[in-house]
Amino acid sequence: MTTDLQEQAAAPDENKIIAERRAKLAAIREQGIAFPNDFKPQHKAADLHVQYGEKSREELEAAPVTVVLAGRMMLKREAGKKAAFATLQDSSGPKADGRIQIYATLDLTGEAAMAALHHYDLGDILGVVGTLFKTKTDELTIKVSELRLITKSLRPLPDKFHGLADQETKYRQRYVDLIMNEETRRTFKARTAAISSMRRFMEKNEFMEVETPMLHAIPGGAAAKPFITHHNALDMQMFLRIAPELYLKRLVVGGFDRVFEINRNFRNEGVSVRHNPEFTMMEFYAAYTDYHWLMDFTEAIIRQAAIDAHGTATLTYGGRELDLAKPFHRLTIVDAINKYAPGYTPEQLNDAEFIKKELLKFGVKPFATAGLGALQLALFEETAEAQLWEPTYIIDYPVEVSPLARASDTREGITERFELFMVGREIANGFSELNDAEDQSARFLSQVAAKDAGDEEAMFYDADYIRALEYGMPPAGGCGIGIDRLMMIITDSPNIRDVLLFPHLRREE
Repeated sequence: MTTDLQEQAAAPDENKIIAERRAKLAAIREQGIAFPNDFKPQHKAADLHVQYGEKSREELEAAPVTVVLAGRMMLKREAGKKAAFATLQDSSGPKADGRIQIYATLDLTGEAAMAALHHYDLGDILGVVGTLFKTKTDELTIKVSELRLITKSLRPLPDKFHGLADQETKYRQRYVDLIMNEETRRTFKARTAAISSMRRFMEKNEFMEVETPMLHAIPGGAAAKPFITHHNALDMQMFLRIAPELYLKRLVVGGFDRVFEINRNFRNEGVSVRHNPEFTMMEFYAAYTDYHWLMDFTEAIIRQAAIDAHGTATLTYGGRELDLAKPFHRLTIVDAINKYAPGYTPEQLNDAEFIKKELLKFGVKPFATAGLGALQLALFEETAEAQLWEPTYIIDYPVEVSPLARASDTREGITERFELFMVGREIANGFSELNDAEDQSARFLSQVAAKDAGDEEAMFYDADYIRALEYGMPPAGGCGIGIDRLMMIITDSPNIRDVLLFPHLRREE
């Protein structure tokens, strides 16, 4: 983090550079079009490296390849007025090199273009036409016959040796981070690859992609505190979506047996290395399935996404291996406590008063209305959750913390619900859906009572959703996968902001 004095010392130099570049732009404006839009690149640097990188100098000379390419100038080395090398970077890569060297000479490129190149700055976007050749060091290079300035850069790029060192600046000025850091570009290309993989997987399995509202009259589908807004024309309070669940299940009622949505959700809660006020999930619902089917299916989605984004299902996170190729583990809440926090007796784990006292040791004061199941879950979160490194389904959640999940037909107080954890954090949440309208109505009423008792994350009563269930929803399973957290793991990123192009930050001073 730079100090105020360092920033003050750097500012005059930067302001001087910007002034000089503005003067150059003014001169360019006098000569004609300053920002032309008639140069159409036909090639990408990475493709050229893949296609011609292994060819010898002799092969390239024998069969000349004409190239039309545009890119940002990242390096420039001039050899007097007669020759210059520069490096252009385009949007290709990062699996292959997205940079390529160009070579301009007085004889081939021309006197006017060479004189102009002398005044071009790092960060300028150039268009070049030329032929490929290899230098004495076997570097693939474009010998330039035509050179044009496409976009003048008015601000200097960060120092090439130090890059963009300040982490907050990387988040605030992601555009500069993307220019300077190949690792950042690789992260977001991997994210796109993973999302594309998930979409293909769903379509292959006959799921229909849909879109549901982001403005809700009643927030629902999750236990979370919503953002509140106001619709002027309708003169009504509205909420930013905390989950698409209840709308997606309305579609199942309507006869779409398999639906999914890659969606943005908003929750007015804390910000941390794992939490952002808005985040991306994929939620999906399949009629005539249950949570056992869901666990197998979710595992397959995640494994394939890792392979398509990373190249393998074997990952490394924080220096520790994580193998998504192996079958995921399955434990109940009590089993997980016994495994990762041994020492509690069965009697203690079934004693609500004991667990309340134990939770106080962790600084947790449960709601007065919390039953045994909710207390066991709270103890699991304090003692075992962070230790779940290998992919693990925690299954059979209590009814009182699962207001939308189907209750077990054989075990009282338990639902057919799971949460998936890996590297100590929740990645997915799914369950056999509750399709009994009367039971769902009673669960909503319990949530309303909890909200009245002070639980800000308890759900509202959604009368229209109850009406939809009264028309009849087939038995179904549904799951939501947190894409941001999954991408943290796939790309070995310690902070959720590293996998969000534009994360939320405090207002800049």
